[in-house]
Formats: sequence, C-alpha cells, structure tokens
Amino acid sequence: MNKKDMSIILLTGLMSLGVVGCASSGTGKRIALTPSEGVLIPDTAGFVRAEGNLHIPAKAFSKRSRLILLPCLVSADSVWAEGTPLVFDAQIYSKKLERNKKLWGYEDSLAAVSKPLQTRRAYDVPYRDNFQVGDSFIGGQLMAIVTTDGCGECSATDTLSWAGVANPASLIDPASGAKMRAVIPHFVVRPKVLQAKGEANLQFELNSSIIDLGMADNRKEMEEMLTRLQAITSDSLATLNSVRIEGMASVDGPYALNRRLAENRAHAAQQWLFGHIGGGSRIARVFSYGFKPEGWEPVYRLMQQDGHPDTLEVRRILDKYREQSDDVAERYIRRLPCWEDIKAHYLAADRKVAYTYTYTLRSFTTDQEMLDMYRKRPDAFNEDEFLRVSTLQTSDEGREEVYRTLLHYFPQSAVAANNLAVRYAERGQVEEAEAVLAARDLLSAPERITRAALYMRKGNYVEAEALLANEINSSEEARFNLGLIRAYQHRLNEAYSLLRSFPHEQTAVVALSLGRTEEAAAVMKRVEVQTPLACYVRALLAARKGQKEEMYGWLEKACKEESYRKRAAVEPDFAACRHEARFGSLIEE
Repeated sequence: MNKKDMSIILLTGLMSLGVVGCASSGTGKRIALTPSEGVLIPDTAGFVRAEGNLHIPAKAFSKRSRLILLPCLVSADSVWAEGTPLVFDAQIYSKKLERNKKLWGYEDSLAAVSKPLQTRRAYDVPYRDNFQVGDSFIGGQLMAIVTTDGCGECSATDTLSWAGVANPASLIDPASGAKMRAVIPHFVVRPKVLQAKGEANLQFELNSSIIDLGMADNRKEMEEMLTRLQAITSDSLATLNSVRIEGMASVDGPYALNRRLAENRAHAAQQWLFGHIGGGSRIARVFSYGFKPEGWEPVYRLMQQDGHPDTLEVRRILDKYREQSDDVAERYIRRLPCWEDIKAHYLAADRKVAYTYTYTLRSFTTDQEMLDMYRKRPDAFNEDEFLRVSTLQTSDEGREEVYRTLLHYFPQSAVAANNLAVRYAERGQVEEAEAVLAARDLLSAPERITRAALYMRKGNYVEAEALLANEINSSEEARFNLGLIRAYQHRLNEAYSLLRSFPHEQTAVVALSLGRTEEAAAVMKRVEVQTPLACYVRALLAARKGQKEEMYGWLEKACKEESYRKRAAVEPDFAACRHEARFGSLIEE
C-alpha cells in the first residue's frame, strides 16, 4: 500500500465515520489511544508534539489481517498533516505477504514500519511524532484512522480521537494591530522674530551714487524692495526691527574708493526707502547701511562657467594673494593678456544692493484669540500656535485641516507630519500617510514609529523591524509593535517579554500560545475594550474554565465578525459544544 492509497483510506474513513470514536473489530475488542482528551499547542517552531499509547487488545483483528493506524491532524474535515503510520501484521497475513513477494515480486511500501503481532496477545505500543501546523492553521483535531487489510483492499474501520490542537498564535495580526501615536504638543509662547533677505540690481553712472530711476530696471528694483518692507510696516500684527542695506561696488579700481562708493550707494537706497515708507524717527532708527566686498570670486565663477581659457590663471592669482587685499590681486589680473576681455564681459555693469531686515509678529496667547486669528491670518502664526489651534478642534477633520495648513507654512514640522499621517492611517489611507512622511527630510522618533506601523500595515515586517529596533527603550508603541512582529515570527518567548506589560488582548494571545492560560486570564482582566478579538479570547478562557454561559456570551459578540465564526467551527476549545444547536446556529449565522 502506498501513501496515496493511505490518503484515500483516510478521507474515506473521515467521510464515513466522522472525527470521533473508539476503534473496534468484528470481535468487539476495542483499540484505544491514550491520552484521548486535552488541547495541544504548537511550539515556537510551529510543531505539535504528539505522545500517546496505543492499546491493542487480544483478538482485536483476525489472523489474516494487517492493522494500520494512521495518525493525522484534521481541520474542518480536511487532512492538514499525516504522521508516521503504525503497521502490525498478524501471523497468516505475514506469511501471505511473503508468498506474494516470492511468486509475483510484490513490493510492500510499508515494510520498513511494519511489525509482527500475535493476535492472541494484548499490546501497548508507545507513539511519538511531530506534526507541523504552519502559520495559517487555526485549530483542529489530532486523531488516528484505523484500517485493516485482509485481502489486498484496505477498509477504514474506525477513528480514534486523540487530542485537540489549537493555534492561538494565528490570531496575531501585526498588520492590523500595530500601534502609532499622535503627539500632543505642549504650548509655549515664543517670540516670533523673523528675518528676510533680498537684493536689488541697480545701475549707476560711473563713480556716481545717485539712483536714476529711469536707468535700466532701477525703478522696478527699488519698488520691489519698498513693497516688501511696506508689507511689514503696514501690518498691524508686525513690528519692523531692523533694515540693513549694504552696497557692492565694482572689484576693479582702488579698494578704498570702491568702499566709499558702495557705502554711498547703500545710503542713497536707504534714503529713498525711508522717504517712501515714512514712520518718523522710530523707522529711521531701524535703518543702517554699510559696505559688502564683492571680491574677484564672482568674476572667476563667470569665467569658469564660460570655459574661458585664462580661468586657471585667474584662479592661480587669487589663491596666491588670498591673504592680501583685492587691490593686490587686481594688480596682477590687469597684467593678463585677457584683461580687456574680463573688463568687457565679466565686470558686472550693474551693482547689487543687498538688504536684510528683521521683524516681529505679535504672539497670540489666548485660545479664543488664536481661533479667531487662525481664520483671518494663518500666515501670522508660528508652529507652536498652529499646534495649539489643532488641540482646540472638536473633530478629527478639523485637526487634519490645521495640520495641512501648518505643513503649508512649515513643511518640516515633525509633529504635524506625524499626527496627520496617524489620522490617515487610522482611516486606512496608508498611501496618503506614507506620502506625508516621505516629504520630510529627517524623521523624528514618533515619525519613525508611525512609518514602521505603516510598513506593518503593508506586511513589510523587515523594514518595520529596522525602524523599531532602536526605539524600544524609549517608546511603548515601538516595544508593542516589535512584540507583535516577534510573535508573528513565532519567536513567542521574546514576544511575550516585550508584550507582557501591556494590558492588551494580543498579549493574552501570546500567553495562550505559550500555554500560560492563567497569565492570559490575568491580562484580560486588565483589558477594558470589547473588540472582536478580545471577546474571542475571553470566550476561549471561559471554555477552558467550563463556564459555558459566559463562553456563549463572549462568543456571540466575537462571531459578529465572520472570521471568528469560521474559526470557532474548528477551535478545539469549543469541541464539547459543537453538537449543541445553540453553537450550530451561532457559527452558521
């Protein structure tokens, strides 16, 4: 008999005999397999270790027969795994088998495991084997199919119930159970001092500091500078603190002359701006002017961009006289054959006037003021004020809108990015959450944990583990999430050490997976939620304590979710109730 034949026998036996019973022969002698009750749990490697004793009474089968006992793991009337068969040959069967080998060359596929047996005697045979259940196994029954072969055709005679096999670890789902946390900001009133910079490209007559608005783009450049400053002086929420204007003159010519000329041009720009802004002596005090050396570096960069053949020679001069004034470098650059070319093409015709200004925006201190001003002037808020407004919202939608506005003005806000990603993830919008974090240059610790949770939602546990490993000592969410990943990897002892401090149904599941029923019950006493998983775990614990009514109460709540109805149908802890109409109507709902 080959393995295919035995599988057919097994299935036939299951269909005709069911999944429970005691083996018996035509003589009424009963074959027993002990222990016949209990629930086994796979080890951390996913194996169920089955141990028992097979009792074969005297005259349990005829002298012309072969007795075959095939241990197997069954789930939902399907064979999940087969064990090593026990095969016993009676006296006459052994002789018949030997004759067939000699006459017809018959090959017995079970010869390696068969043993002779005297049918007049009783036997007790120990049995040990391992059954691998796999990640998707939910629960089932460990049993043995008893068959006899007397004429070359096998027939199933009975099934022996051995033990239930539960796999609580299959309840663990890191993809949906991952934790993430929105950061609750602490509001601090901070001075809102801001700084801005700009440049005006102006043209002047040779050696002149008079700003001719009709020359080139001078009017446009000056009016643009004026517009930027008037936006501050006319804002009731802003106070202009300082305006520093620095002129830059051509690099050629004596340094002292260029400096005076540049300062005079900066002063001319200052006077023009002050005359148009107004504001009296207070505004006058915030203005200052000076000189900003331009140097030969801009000339060198322009020559380099053009690929000028004398670029390296200019570089050599600048490096050699780096510690001296621009006048020294100019003296040697003027001696180059390309000087006229440099003067014509690389000494800028326009001169820059650089300006830097600082201003302070009024801080908002009361909640009502912040709510009112958020609607009117969000541009006047700093990050702390935006975050305070987010905590004042009464709905998730309102908070999300504030986070999006905050990120518009402060794209690198770690708190806003994390909290908005958490909100998206809680609604199942994983792609949107990932996009928010992807826009950040450097992630904060809460953001790394949130990104790890997003990886877990997509089943990418390797990337998630890499992010969580460095956070478990400082973050409960990181420790919990890594515990779920370890449980999913069947590293159950390590998972339990990470999870045991959490009053969570997943902690109880890991405890059940390790056979720690009392510890699982203690955990569930601290769990307040009634999620379908929590209700299912409570039903399992009630079943193990023999509390049938309590078991039904929790199971009815859990079975509102279809996955738990299907699971309950094969859960060995509920096997004693499967024949009851109440249980049948519950799982068939």
